[in-house]
Amino acid sequence: MLILGIDPGTQILGYSILDTDGTTPHIVAMDVLYLKKIPEFNLRIRQIFLSTSRLIDSFHPDHLAIEAPFFGKNVQSMLKLGRAQGVAIAAAISRDLSVTEYEPSVIKQHITGNGNASKQQVATILQSILGFQQTPKYLDATDALAVAYTCHLHLSNPVANLQEQLRAKKKTHKSTKKQWSEFINQKPDIVQ
Repeated sequence: MLILGIDPGTQILGYSILDTDGTTPHIVAMDVLYLKKIPEFNLRIRQIFLSTSRLIDSFHPDHLAIEAPFFGKNVQSMLKLGRAQGVAIAAAISRDLSVTEYEPSVIKQHITGNGNASKQQVATILQSILGFQQTPKYLDATDALAVAYTCHLHLSNPVANLQEQLRAKKKTHKSTKKQWSEFINQKPDIVQ
């Protein structure tokens, strides 16, 4: 199976192709799409769609694994990142690829054992696992490889993947319950 991994970005988008056939996965391609020189945002989004489509047409991957946008302090940045992710997914769907989305902390946890690991830590561990010689100039490329490798781990162990999804669902349910409790405590005059 070939997995296309994408670390979405509107300035630098990382991508990788990971071949998971055989006993050890190996890298077919790993690079970035450098978008900073394109001045208009909509043209960057168009380029992401076209480049993702070209990657799919060139390598014929079986699956797209993509990093989910993370919630940060800057809402505008998150929205732009979501658009980049959306057009990459649209390109994959237009070519009948299946798609899986992974939270950044889940990817880091699978690669390094630490959900808060740095990009450099992720790159170093992947270099050790997959044996590539030189760390790329832009670590967005190794982030894309981390997404593809996480997908490989999930596809090769569906039971662990299901257990992880159940834990995440439980955590979300507890978090939502706590948020409502806090809201009710803060607004007793509204809630009766």
